[in-house]
Amino acid sequence: MTPIRILLVDDHTLFRSGLKALLQRQSDFDIIGEAADGLEGVKLCEQLKPDVVLLDIDMPQMNGREALAQIMVSQPQLAVLMLTVSEDGEDLAECLKLGARGYLLKNINADFLLASIRRAVDGDSVLSPEMTSRLLQQLRSADTQKSKPTGLEQLTQREREILAWLSRGISNKEIARALDLAESTIKVHVQNILRKLNLNGRVQAALFAVEHGLDKLP
Repeated sequence: MTPIRILLVDDHTLFRSGLKALLQRQSDFDIIGEAADGLEGVKLCEQLKPDVVLLDIDMPQMNGREALAQIMVSQPQLAVLMLTVSEDGEDLAECLKLGARGYLLKNINADFLLASIRRAVDGDSVLSPEMTSRLLQQLRSADTQKSKPTGLEQLTQREREILAWLSRGISNKEIARALDLAESTIKVHVQNILRKLNLNGRVQAALFAVEHGLDKLP
């Protein structure tokens, strides 16, 4: 099995060292680089082409939100997981809209972090449990678009149903089990949803569903 190539971007040296030690104990992880600020993180992403980036928000030179925006322009399919102490709903919503595949708080346990990295590589979105309700509150308090969103009319009924499942952060395997379909079929539907709605990933699809009232299951 090819190891998952991980880049760490965090300005706290002690935290970064502990995180690196934890991840290095996993046989399927390869820590290919470290950066102490957002600007250096963006440069290393370009040079090293990691599979996953663990990215802090509050850093010198360039903060995590700015770094994320630049990374997503050049590598929109890269799995970037925000790993932060910020429980601010606006930080959460902004990072997910920019294309982050997940938002994790630094107080999560080690097993949850390891599982989240593996899920993100498989295309799933991941959130610390306490941030899920924060996200919904943030979205529902924001102004939503009044006009019919472009591309929505192209979705089939099945794709609308799967979009509602995506709004709950559920994996392809779990959706397939719930709908009694093959996991490969769900993957194709998800790809079609992203293409038709011009979205970068599952997290953006989940945000889209909540913002436009498409998160209700039949």
